Amino acid sequence: MDDFLRLSADTARFTHGAPRAFSFGDDGRLLWFLRSSGPTDAFDGLWVLDTSTGAETRLADPRELCPEPGTLPTAERRLRERIRLVAAGIGSYALSGDGLRAVFALYGRLYEVGAAGSGAPTEIPAAGPAWDPRPNADGTRTAYVVDDALYVAPGGRVSPDDGARWGVAEFAAAEELGRARGHWWSPDGATLLAARVDESGLQRRWFADPAHPELPPEDFAYPEAGGPNADVQLWVLGPAGERIRLDWDSGTYPYVSDAGWDSASEILLTVQDRLQQRVLLLSADPATGRTRELSRTVHPHWVDPLLPGTPARLPDGQMLTCADTPGGGARALAVGGVLLTGEGIQIRRVAGIHAGSLLVEAAQGDPADQQVLLIDPVTGKRTPLADGPGVHSALASAGTLLLTSADADGIRRTVRTPDGRELSPADLSEPLPHRVVPLLERVTEHALPTALVLPRGHVAGRRLPVLMDSYGGPGAQDVSSEPRRWQARQWWADQGFAVVTVDNRGTAYVSPAHTHAMYRGFSGVTLEDQVAALPALGARHPDLDLGRVGIRGWSYGGYLAAMAVLRRPDVFHAAAAGAAPTDFRHYDTAYTERYLGLPQDHPEVYERDSLIPDAPKLTRPLLLVTGLADDNVHPSHTLRLSRALTDAGRPHQLLALPGVTHMTPGGTREKLMALELEFFRRELA
Repeated sequence: MDDFLRLSADTARFTHGAPRAFSFGDDGRLLWFLRSSGPTDAFDGLWVLDTSTGAETRLADPRELCPEPGTLPTAERRLRERIRLVAAGIGSYALSGDGLRAVFALYGRLYEVGAAGSGAPTEIPAAGPAWDPRPNADGTRTAYVVDDALYVAPGGRVSPDDGARWGVAEFAAAEELGRARGHWWSPDGATLLAARVDESGLQRRWFADPAHPELPPEDFAYPEAGGPNADVQLWVLGPAGERIRLDWDSGTYPYVSDAGWDSASEILLTVQDRLQQRVLLLSADPATGRTRELSRTVHPHWVDPLLPGTPARLPDGQMLTCADTPGGGARALAVGGVLLTGEGIQIRRVAGIHAGSLLVEAAQGDPADQQVLLIDPVTGKRTPLADGPGVHSALASAGTLLLTSADADGIRRTVRTPDGRELSPADLSEPLPHRVVPLLERVTEHALPTALVLPRGHVAGRRLPVLMDSYGGPGAQDVSSEPRRWQARQWWADQGFAVVTVDNRGTAYVSPAHTHAMYRGFSGVTLEDQVAALPALGARHPDLDLGRVGIRGWSYGGYLAAMAVLRRPDVFHAAAAGAAPTDFRHYDTAYTERYLGLPQDHPEVYERDSLIPDAPKLTRPLLLVTGLADDNVHPSHTLRLSRALTDAGRPHQLLALPGVTHMTPGGTREKLMALELEFFRRELA
């Protein structure tokens, strides 16, 4: 492994030592976060920055609390996969209502710690290996989960023993809907809102580690496209044993994408129909369970899930929702059903309220950039807070603002206090080894965002083989000014490739029309746009040798890579396809049905997007890679394609990795890159 790959592996792709998971407490005075001790330390500890003094304090060191790392509870390990958490040590924490205390889980044990003056963390007695602890408002009680049951400390079990999972987020919510939790304290700290998840109707998926045949296989419930979903209910669990179920039409609206207490007398929940074309914000009475509709967002394709912060109730009682401008040119905000923003600005996230205005992350120009703006909820007037080139994001509380700015020069975090001071939480991560400024262009009649990375020191006139490195799937954006994503691509370029990345139609953040072009079909627009972008770029950059084009990708990018050589061998000459969902009839409900509909209603769509029937067409070199512990894109996807290729007599390479998950942690990705490099050098020579 060369120096860059070794450094990337040792630093978890330059993330160890960087602060993350920020939360404000004590009305913005305290900024809580997680950070390890340096660029090669994988174990995150809990820190707090006192914005009144500028002092940083480490409150909890996982190595001191657990000198020998333990085993994560299975449910927590799987949740970390769902939220793509690679750090070890303290994975997450939760604050009391006043933001003065935090609780966290560490290898099944629970701890609490105060912001200052309380000494070392103290252990909270738990009923067993525990995870997802949540303190109540004053920090006197903590709810947590053990073996899919909900407990409170001090106290005991509060959920019934009825065979369901309590207090957790089901697979679809955590993986696809953006909800990773399943229990919420009331403002008075006495009552819990809890999810009840019945997975008895779901099929089981199994994993066995062939490297350890002495170990039993592991299984979990999986919602496969067209099949049953988990039955999700919400219950109010009172301090005297009261149990009240929230009542909505869960048959029509089975997905709960958000929930929580708005006040002691009101719960707000967001529910969606199965195809996610209708999203309702509901108000629920915790005393009776009755609900009423506050807002409804409808789209003929799907209501895009990429606008966090909506739907929501504003301080004046009006409803804030997302909407598309006429013609689908922009994703907009609406207040009371009336558009607040229009063309020329793509809203990406509502981060809250700051200085009496909406705090918003949006793109006002090139989709590779993202700005932070204040938008007046009455007039729509926009005031920029961070609008230079790069990707800017924000967090606010009681007048204190945290701005994060990422561009080719790195990542910077600045806290602005109400009295005008600026502070920065220390970043102990490895400096990015490359300053990469990809050549960004819009090509074809669809104005596809593209990026080109050339070898450092490239001499014009030297022809280069092309390596396509795109994800291409819905809900994702590759062509972005965020600098860490270009480090590995610069490494590939320095190995002698022109690295091309294309955000085809269907990907996020260009416009609603761009995103929804993938409706009822993945393969068509994805491959068509990737193919069309190549000659368009080649006409502008004659050093691209379009007679030698390789393509690589992981997950949906692996699907794209395998599809490219199977269906367009005239354009693509070799492919490395990792964790490819080769047949979406076997992928999960919430993701797949959002874009393709139900397989029983649209079998031709699923057949068209499946790669299995294409196996006899393979004429180009194909390297298939799968992790045998991947619970997102199950290894059966890759193995089915490999079997079809073998049955058709089509030579290919298969790399099956025991114990490796979808995230390829622990340096696995870098080891695979070294193997892919050998493959592409050989096949594109």
